[in-house]
Amino acid sequence: MILALLLAACCAVSASASSQSDSEAQRLASAHSALDSQRWEEAARFAAGPPQQSAEFDLIAGLALARLDRWDQARFAFSSGRRKLPRDARFPMELAGVAYKQKRFAIAKRELHSALALDPADHYARDFLATIYFLEGNLEAALKYWNPLDKPRLKSVSVAPLPRVNADLLNSAINFHAPQILTSEALLAANARLDALGVFPRHRIEVAPAANSNTGSTAGFNNDPDAYDATLHLLEKNAFGDSWLESLVSTFSGLPYSTVYPEFLNAGRRAINFTSLARWDSQKRRFALTAASPLFGNASQHLELFFDARNENWNLSQTLFVPGAALFDLNVRTVTGGARLKFIPGGRWSWSAGIEAAVHSFRNVSLPSLPVSAQPFFTDSNSLAVSLAAERSLLRIPEHRFTLDASAELRAGRNFAAGLGGFGAARASLLAHWFPKAAGDNYETRLQLRTGAIAGPSTIDELFQLGAERDNDLWLRGHTGTSAGRKGAAPLGRRYLLANFEFDKTFFNAGFLKIKLGPLLDTGSIADSSALLGSRQWLVDVGAQCKIQVLTGITILLSYGHDLRAGHSLFYPTVLR
Repeated sequence: MILALLLAACCAVSASASSQSDSEAQRLASAHSALDSQRWEEAARFAAGPPQQSAEFDLIAGLALARLDRWDQARFAFSSGRRKLPRDARFPMELAGVAYKQKRFAIAKRELHSALALDPADHYARDFLATIYFLEGNLEAALKYWNPLDKPRLKSVSVAPLPRVNADLLNSAINFHAPQILTSEALLAANARLDALGVFPRHRIEVAPAANSNTGSTAGFNNDPDAYDATLHLLEKNAFGDSWLESLVSTFSGLPYSTVYPEFLNAGRRAINFTSLARWDSQKRRFALTAASPLFGNASQHLELFFDARNENWNLSQTLFVPGAALFDLNVRTVTGGARLKFIPGGRWSWSAGIEAAVHSFRNVSLPSLPVSAQPFFTDSNSLAVSLAAERSLLRIPEHRFTLDASAELRAGRNFAAGLGGFGAARASLLAHWFPKAAGDNYETRLQLRTGAIAGPSTIDELFQLGAERDNDLWLRGHTGTSAGRKGAAPLGRRYLLANFEFDKTFFNAGFLKIKLGPLLDTGSIADSSALLGSRQWLVDVGAQCKIQVLTGITILLSYGHDLRAGHSLFYPTVLR
């Protein structure tokens, strides 16, 4: 009897479940039918149900509600479906569409990346993601996702305004043409070669959907939704500058520290550039001249000739640890000249080779009074050296506007003087650069790690130094490189390790004038095999800096650094070019 009752109950439950299943199937079919017939209200009504209902109902509800512009309800429906089917790429795809309609691009990009992680072959998701990056002005990221789809195909390539530089030379820098696909590699190569020409302080490549026309000169592009026009916007500098104000600012920006920067650019319309520096500071006299030109009219090959003459007074009383040797009035004279060839095979790397000759002479120093280990630093000599350098982009994540670049340089040569002889030097650098915002340069973040070493005897002016000084690129911004205007105050040595961190927030931007302010952190150490030089301990400087960008290519840098070890502070103004 009991067995019969249990059997009857099971049959009743089975019949009820079957009836419910049939009802759900019928409701799903009705919801699909209403959706296919574009009866959005009816589809949403049929798809509404209990929270535990099938994810398919949630998908239909979300699609119908999105068509009715009820975006928050659509997002709720799609989110519910994703919780039930987390491996189904349709839900993050539709959530991306809702976020896009609400102009929440960051969320839309995140959802599209999720969809592509679930279905890497989804062309629509890839195209959608590329389009968002394109609308944000991040062309490199857009190309990363467009290129596998053979997009964007160029209908035309133009330059605005038309520059004065030779057309063939410009074409050698721009290695993409209609009707080619614009690739990431072509974009990076064009940017690198335009930079190397030295006459375009600002340049931008803009891509826009081609205007539909019946007069297009390229067959097959009329009314093609995947055709694009590329326009290069070039800000060109010629001769002494494109205006008398720009010329004055560029030439005399160094007047506060007794320096002028005469230059003449784009001679003969072939990007032949002459740049110079003249400083009449009584403690640091200097004249430098550089002539640079593309080789054979090719923007990927460059020749640079340089000359640099210095007459400087040094004070080594605090940095040379030699008892009884108070070298507070050392005079250092150096004349250097040479040539360098640079090659830019593509946008991700370049390399260069050079040769230089130098004459070093020292006054106000008595070599016999110095220890034997210190005498090579102050020995008059002539030297000849060759160098080989390379720069390489190690990592580019254009979606997050993050780059990691590396550079390295090797030098080998000989000092032709007794007690000196052959030497070698190596330097290496890693630079991480990040713009956290989707567009613009607000909150720009930089972290640079550098190291270097010299093997063999070296004169004092060839050593590395860690400190803020305009002729030095290894800055510790709480350590001054000069004392009463004389060089030699910064720690010196033949081996160094240095890290520089800075973070810049834009506080004012009026196009012709931009002001950025942010914290800085510098830390490093320097040593020498002679034990007569070096920092003796790890150095740490903290502080802040202000960058005032004016006109084209001129930045006034105001830095304030505090030496945490010694407790000293340094305010240092300079001009970056």
